[in-house]
Amino acid sequence: MKTKLFGVFGNPIIHSKSPALHNKAFADFAHVLGFQGEYRAILLQEGAHLKEEFVKLGLSGANITAPFKEIAYSLSDAQQGVAKELKALNTWVLEGGRVVGYNTDVQGFYAPLEALEMPITHALVIGAGGSARAVAHSLRAHGVHVSVVNRSVQRLNPFKAQGLTCFISAEFAPKPYDLVVNATSAGMDGVSLPLEGALLHELLRQTHIAYDLIYSVKTPFLQMAQDLGVRTLDGKAMLIAQAALSFGYFCAGHVPYAEILESMQEA
Repeated sequence: MKTKLFGVFGNPIIHSKSPALHNKAFADFAHVLGFQGEYRAILLQEGAHLKEEFVKLGLSGANITAPFKEIAYSLSDAQQGVAKELKALNTWVLEGGRVVGYNTDVQGFYAPLEALEMPITHALVIGAGGSARAVAHSLRAHGVHVSVVNRSVQRLNPFKAQGLTCFISAEFAPKPYDLVVNATSAGMDGVSLPLEGALLHELLRQTHIAYDLIYSVKTPFLQMAQDLGVRTLDGKAMLIAQAALSFGYFCAGHVPYAEILESMQEA
């Protein structure tokens, strides 16, 4: 049976659980797909080399994680669906010799929130990169009023253009939110916070749900929220949901989403 290669690009990437999820699904559904899939983690130093590496490695598809989601959009031969609106994506598929980009973060992000069945009307997103764009888009699609806070003002411009309330962290004053999302990489080192400590403490003290997209470690952001009695979510459920959606593109829709999700949850 023919083998096709897939992977996930990021920096850092050693923490990634994506290979375990995708390799389990490829093993489970090889008889349906007619090929063996092999999926690996790929450390990328420079985003400008992303497409070059994709082609050199002979990949049939890939996921792209921080900090390369925006440059992946610009390097794609074509973009589909919500990726066009966000100008950021997390999935590449080789289709007819072209590298086509998709974004599965938007759907993947909201699935764990639906399971909580808690009302969310106002949310704050910390960060302004590709993941933050997907989060803001997903929340707005569900009727949530979204605000964004970021350290620098320049990256807030795309959010301002959409009419979102935006703050730079130096001028941000905490107020009550139903949901606060850390869409930055702060905390992946187990030490750093996405906002200054006292500011974040006051913010989380008035928050109902704290959601960190990071899944590899228990972040200081989530630890602080937990210490304050706030309901917490990490990125594991989102990881599995967006991975199952990406796998659907890798297998050209030949395996139903529910079956992919079940396989990955077992992994």
